[in-house]
Amino acid sequence: MPNLSSMTASYSVQGMLREYLGSGQLTEVVYRDSAGQICTVHDVIRDLCSRAGQDFLLLGRGTMLPFDHVITINGRLLADTAG
Repeated sequence: MPNLSSMTASYSVQGMLREYLGSGQLTEVVYRDSAGQICTVHDVIRDLCSRAGQDFLLLGRGTMLPFDHVITINGRLLADTAG
């Protein structure tokens, strides 16, 4: 069974993400795609949603990223604050 704490955002990370949601500012998101490649995108974070016990980031262009694939947001390493 996967580690749920790595699949969901901690309260401190959720708070940071809510700030980006409210601002509508362009944000740099670094993440691993399904093939394991590191990708960087500059987009607006539209939503943080949960499905089946896993959190996802919805970006402005419609990309939905599993939270456990996100590495940094605007240079902030999420692994240090997640869980």
